[in-house]
Amino acid sequence: MYKNKKLLITGGTGSFGRTVVDRFEKSDFSEIRILSRDEKKQNDMRKYYQNKKLKFYIGDVRDKNSLMSATKNVDYIFHAAALKQVPSCEFFPSEAIKTNILGTENLLDAAIENKVSRIVCLSTDKAVYPINAMGISKAMMEKIMIAKSRNLKDTETVISCTRYGNVMASRGSVIPLFVEQIINNEPITLTDPNMTRFMMSLDESVDLVLYAFNNSKNGDIFVQKAPASSLDTLVKALLELFDKKEHPVKIIGTRHGEKLYETLLSREEIAGAKEKGNYYQVSPDKRDLSYNKYVEVGEQIISEKDDYTSHNTYQLTINETKDLLLKLEFIQNALIGNYSRPLD
Repeated sequence: MYKNKKLLITGGTGSFGRTVVDRFEKSDFSEIRILSRDEKKQNDMRKYYQNKKLKFYIGDVRDKNSLMSATKNVDYIFHAAALKQVPSCEFFPSEAIKTNILGTENLLDAAIENKVSRIVCLSTDKAVYPINAMGISKAMMEKIMIAKSRNLKDTETVISCTRYGNVMASRGSVIPLFVEQIINNEPITLTDPNMTRFMMSLDESVDLVLYAFNNSKNGDIFVQKAPASSLDTLVKALLELFDKKEHPVKIIGTRHGEKLYETLLSREEIAGAKEKGNYYQVSPDKRDLSYNKYVEVGEQIISEKDDYTSHNTYQLTINETKDLLLKLEFIQNALIGNYSRPLD
C-alpha cells in the first residue's frame, strides 16, 4: 500500500512526526515530507536521520500557497500541525483559530485540489465538552473536517480524524516535568492527586492514526480504548522507579483551563459509536443540507451510557503504571543517569 507513495506530515518535527518517521523511514514510501515552520528543528531532524527519503518543507498551515506546494503529488497526509498548549491558546485565542481551524481548512482545501488520496487529522480529548480555547479550536477543526468530507466520495479524497488524550512523554506531557523535578531534588508540583489521564504511548498514537488510515470513510472519528492513571498513582510510580519515596510533593491546585479528567467520547457519540476491537469509530451524520432533517426529525436515541472518560476506564495500579513507564526510552535513559528532555 505504501510502495512508491508519498506521505506528508504537517507539524512533522514534533514528537508525533518523529515517531512516524521512526516507523516508516525504512518502509516502501518513496518520500516522506516534513512540513513545519521551525527551520532549526528541521535541520536537527535532517542531521539525525540522514535519510534521502525525507524532504523538508518550510511552511505554515496558515498560508494556503505553501500548502499547495507541499501537497502537490502527495498521496497521504497526517495532519499534526497545531497550537497544542492550553495556556498559549488561552492568552492568544485568535492564534489558535488561525492555526487549528483556518489552518486545517487551508490544508484540506489544498489536499482536495491536489487530489490527495487519504488524510488523517489529529484531534484531542479537549475537543469534547471544551472549556478552553485550545479545545474549542480543536472541536471546530473536527467540524471543518466533517463539513469538508460531506461532499466527497470515498473513491476520491478520504478525510478522517483521530482523537486521543495524554501521550506519555510527548511535548507538554507532565512526565518529563516530574522526572526533572525528581532528578533536581525539587518538590514535585502536583495539581490534584485525583486528576486522571489516559495513558497512551507515542507508538500507540501512530497505531491509532494508521488504523484510521486503513479503515476510515469520510468524516469518521476514531478513538482508542486506553487505561488511565491518577496523578497520585503516576507520581508514586515515578518515585518508586527512582527510589525516592520520601521526595516532597507540593499540591498547587488545578490550573486555569484544566479538567479533572479527560473525555474521549461524549454520551451522544457513544450512542452511535461502533466498537472495533480496541477502537471506537464514530461516523458523521451524512444527511444533506436540508435543515428540517436536522431540526424537525429526530433519529438518534441518546445512550444511557456515560461518557467515555479517564475516570471510568480501567485504572492502572502503581505497578502497572511503572511497567508502562519503563517502556519509554526517555525513562530508561533517565534511570541510568542519561537524562534529557524528550525531543519536541
